[in-house]
Amino acid sequence: MQLSGVGVSPGRVAGPRVVVVADLREPASSPVPDDLRAEAGKIGSAAESVAASLSDRARSVSGDARSVLETTAAMASDPALLASAEKRVLDGSLPAPRAVWEAAGEFMTALRAAGGYMAERAADVADVRDRIVASLSGLAPPGVPELTSPSVLVARDLAPADTAGLDPDLVLALVTEEGGPTSHTAILARALGIPAVVACAGVLGLAGPGLVVDGSAGTVSPSDGRVVAPARTSRPEWDGVGRLADGHRVKLLTNVGSASDARAAAAAGAEGIGLFRTEFCYLSATSEPTESSQRAAYAAVLEPFAGKPVVVRTLDAGSDKPLAFLDMGAEPNPALGVRGLRIAFDRPDLLDRQLTAIVAAAADTGVELSVMAPMVATAAEAAWFASRARAAGIGRVGVMIEIPAAALCAAEILAEVDFVSLGTNDLAQYVFAADRQLGAVAALNDPHQPALLRLVGMVAEAGAAAGKPVGVCGEAAADPALAPVLAGLGVTSLSMNAVALAGVGAALRAVDLAACRALA
Repeated sequence: MQLSGVGVSPGRVAGPRVVVVADLREPASSPVPDDLRAEAGKIGSAAESVAASLSDRARSVSGDARSVLETTAAMASDPALLASAEKRVLDGSLPAPRAVWEAAGEFMTALRAAGGYMAERAADVADVRDRIVASLSGLAPPGVPELTSPSVLVARDLAPADTAGLDPDLVLALVTEEGGPTSHTAILARALGIPAVVACAGVLGLAGPGLVVDGSAGTVSPSDGRVVAPARTSRPEWDGVGRLADGHRVKLLTNVGSASDARAAAAAGAEGIGLFRTEFCYLSATSEPTESSQRAAYAAVLEPFAGKPVVVRTLDAGSDKPLAFLDMGAEPNPALGVRGLRIAFDRPDLLDRQLTAIVAAAADTGVELSVMAPMVATAAEAAWFASRARAAGIGRVGVMIEIPAAALCAAEILAEVDFVSLGTNDLAQYVFAADRQLGAVAALNDPHQPALLRLVGMVAEAGAAAGKPVGVCGEAAADPALAPVLAGLGVTSLSMNAVALAGVGAALRAVDLAACRALA
């Protein structure tokens, strides 16, 4: 029996399987603690212990693994998470483990509703939750069992702290029932050169002592457990400049949502930020952050890129990304509802305050600022946003192209703004009517699909005619096999997670523009 999932890191291997049992039993809501204040005090101590353990592990590794562990350690001591858990003890008379469980659940619900990259961060919160609950309960933390021989690792999902600590000499491949192309499993598997398949429904129930994993085809099959593994190639070399073999420039930028993301990307050699997801700074807010707090949060992310170009995306939220201070009401189809720039049409004051904070943060850090809006459908919407952004003092204004209507009217939109950036994750979702988080239709969200690439080509052609840049900041930008095709279509910059930079940079350096155009 062969199962299909989403191949996120290429290669074909076979070997014995090891199943990760990571689920922690849900803690009880009783008995009521004798001393609520003392019970609440346990939460901070447990979180501090978990954060310290993760930080110690981070110091023992380097590169992408270190960045992931540092981010998870910071999440373990998130003041908003801890405050929410402590409040549940004091106000709800809950035991500390249950309070942490419920507080983390609230955060996870918001992230899953957000979709895309943010939805996949729910697994990170679950990992932190389980570690703190285990500490409070006197249990061993969940995680990958110690491997003594090369094996295929199988799990419902893998936490960032688990994937960051993997030994590539012992892990032949990774297979998960959940996750997506931007999960930590996918990102670190690519960085380590380990074949991986995610969103492979039913793999935990697959019979047999071993598995054959094809990370290129996205398939998993039973095997007799014998090891079959080709030699791994070393990580590609890249000098930090995005260009083809003939010198044609294709800037390689990074997608970030936090200060730790930005530091990792700067260390990896990103030429700038192509997408700063500002909504990450809002996730734990119960009321709209003040301009000063926004300014400080944005500056922390921008600071590693002083003197370099950065593109800040305004708040991408709505009923599918529930934020406590945005009461958008229920919608029958949130993906097609009031989200992104559409919120600002009724709440322009919210946008204006954010623009003011962005301009101030850019001045504080000395970056070369550009700002773009998400979920723009028409040229009129692009013009409305551009006028407000320029009134706020922003010199370079753009929009996201992630709605098919915007791609079809790219020429008219480019007449109103200075650049556009293609969000291929959402664009694919809308082009194929296929939920980007649903494994059953994952093949339709493959960025190699001709219909999607034809839209990219149309937008790039409109950009060339207008003499304005056209970037790609979706998952398509992180694919070394697709990068030359995008360059051949006329895309002028690619923005991706930090770990993908070297592979994409090396792939572009191996071809000239004529070859890229032939591929396209």
